[in-house]
Amino acid sequence: MELKDKVAIVTGGNGGLGQRICLALSNAGCKVAVIYAKSKAQAEGVASGLATEAIAVGCDLANPEDIQKMVDQVLAHFGRIDILVNDAAYNKWILFDDLDGMTLEEWDKILAINLRGPMLCIKAVAPAMKKQGEGRVINISSIAGLTPSGSSIPYAVSKAGLNHLTKCMAVALAPEVTVNGLAPGYIEGTRASSNLAPAYRERAASNNLLQKPADKDDIADQVVSLCRSNTITGQTLVVDSGRFFH
Repeated sequence: MELKDKVAIVTGGNGGLGQRICLALSNAGCKVAVIYAKSKAQAEGVASGLATEAIAVGCDLANPEDIQKMVDQVLAHFGRIDILVNDAAYNKWILFDDLDGMTLEEWDKILAINLRGPMLCIKAVAPAMKKQGEGRVINISSIAGLTPSGSSIPYAVSKAGLNHLTKCMAVALAPEVTVNGLAPGYIEGTRASSNLAPAYRERAASNNLLQKPADKDDIADQVVSLCRSNTITGQTLVVDSGRFFH
């Protein structure tokens, strides 16, 4: 897909990785809707720093009505939606064997934001993309969804569900819309990584074959590549500096 003047929604666009994704899409010629949950000023700063037209839109991804309102706002402003990047996520450090610490409240919150939210966002943008005859959805997952690891059991399960949602939505939205995912390993400089235990962060970076964290700009570049591709769908690409193979 040619990206010049296309419209991209990036949830969590004000986060450490989300900002790089917004910048990469803008540099490729896309207009960008930077979606944020709470940090309005930060999101507006990201939008104002992009080379193409961009807006900041608030949205609670745990609220279905908020998601539809956000999509309607982007459509009203830009007149179209070509790309959805589901980058927003929530995590909390809970040891896997701490079943008491894995409360129902945390389980519901993590799955609502990390799995139900992307599903609802895809459903909300699908009519516009199908009508246009073209669209791209990119889900930002994690290697925690491919192997039992990460900040908690609910986080790992939410990302495993997101990986399968990618496959199922690829079937549902074909042939007009492609749906793919990226599964990063440990990334430095994000809210999610700051919630990990220090010892885990140190091991996560040093245990990779390349002995360094996954690179945010590399991940952002892969988002752009998947948006440009016309023949890749239903796939989740691992970007983790050589830690997990699948």
